[in-house]
Amino acid sequence: MEIIGRQYEQRQLKKIFQSKQAEFSAVYGRRRVGKTFLIRKFFEKQECIFFQSVGVNKASLNKQLEKFKKEIESTFYQGKRGSRLSAFPSWHDAFQALTDAIELFANKQKVVIFLDEIPWMSTPKSGLLEALDYYWNRYWSNDKRIKLIICGSAASWIINNILHDTGGLHNRVTLRLPIEPFSLAETQAYLKHRGIRYNQEQIVTLYMCLGGIPFYHNFIEKGLSAIQNINNACFQRKGTLYDEFNLLFASLFKKYEIHEELITYIASKRHGMSRSDIENYFKYKGGRLSERLTELEEAGFIHSYIPWKKERGIFYRVDDEYSLFYLTWIAPQSASRLAKNISDQYWEVLSNKSAWKAWSGYAFESICYKHLNQVKKALKIPEGSEAASWKFISSKKEEDGVQIDLLFDRPDEIVNLCEIKYCRSPFKLDKKYVKQLQYRENVYRREVKTNKQIFHSMIVSGGLKHTMYSEDLITGIVTLDDLFKDV
Repeated sequence: MEIIGRQYEQRQLKKIFQSKQAEFSAVYGRRRVGKTFLIRKFFEKQECIFFQSVGVNKASLNKQLEKFKKEIESTFYQGKRGSRLSAFPSWHDAFQALTDAIELFANKQKVVIFLDEIPWMSTPKSGLLEALDYYWNRYWSNDKRIKLIICGSAASWIINNILHDTGGLHNRVTLRLPIEPFSLAETQAYLKHRGIRYNQEQIVTLYMCLGGIPFYHNFIEKGLSAIQNINNACFQRKGTLYDEFNLLFASLFKKYEIHEELITYIASKRHGMSRSDIENYFKYKGGRLSERLTELEEAGFIHSYIPWKKERGIFYRVDDEYSLFYLTWIAPQSASRLAKNISDQYWEVLSNKSAWKAWSGYAFESICYKHLNQVKKALKIPEGSEAASWKFISSKKEEDGVQIDLLFDRPDEIVNLCEIKYCRSPFKLDKKYVKQLQYRENVYRREVKTNKQIFHSMIVSGGLKHTMYSEDLITGIVTLDDLFKDV
């Protein structure tokens, strides 16, 4: 399969490959997002020696070194005399053997050294980082043929040990390349490449549950609806994503049960959880809690933010679609119930209930947040605008609270208040709904103390039905056509 999308990433990889000096790149992102596939496929088409060694999860130092040795043998010594190397006692010996092989066989060819899942290679007291520090600074950085790429799903490990290193690797990385999940447009292109021609509604249904993770979309079967595929992958005992959540966390974090507990609690609040609420709920606080939250954020499961017009008070929100879907719909089902034979219509029935309709609105909001560039382009939002959500809880019993799904505070003295609606048919704006929007505007003006011009905008999956109210109040509309654009 060819590389789908990833245009920016491919340009960056091409830039370092064509560079006339040694390059040290750090590639990281959520597990299953396609990091290894991207690197391997890109450099397969280049004129170079491509050396790849993959760390083995929870393997001993000797096993990691043995695998590294075999990769050197197969890449450089295949079919040559003396192709069997002696066992490596340490990473210093392993990197020396790699350096020797490059000198013996590379000639003028460029050499890509791809250390995949390097956090797994770096077992306790292995000395890998010290050896990497030494060989990069002593040998590889002076060899313009060498393009070193380290990669891992445990993003916090790479950030803490490589990017923020205060020793010999400080400021040595020449390219920092986080790999993000596919956008809606990239997901559509990926499925189309596999012969699955879903319309936008079907793809959004998939995206709400699986997000833009290419690996998850590998299991989508041609000829089945999005609902049927979700049922088979997530709710059947032999489904490929039936126990993915637990496997995912166990492969990323040493004390993964704590991370699972954290993300489960954060996901229980639709619009996020404050740091103080998290501290009050859990026994671990301070630096240890900060470390776990940072690990979840850097791995792509949650994001932190300070609410609009607040100077302090960090909130956390789960924005990984699969995790949200699992915690909301799969996890609550008892093991005994899932162990039974579930009918092919199980999720089809469940997805027509009111609880799903309420949840799908939240899931669609999350999709919109991830496609802010598309929203900004559709609404003609100028550069320099700040995007945020906003919430007001009144202390007066007789006054209703206000939730603004998305707003853009613009430098041209305008604020766009955006209402996000997930619907399968055009949304009809009636008199009652208009009063709610106007009330929301009045409360926002009063509480934020702004005199800026207010524009009301709507992001509606099914479009907006033109009525006298919509023509009078709504200044901008974003539909699925806009969200699916590649910007």
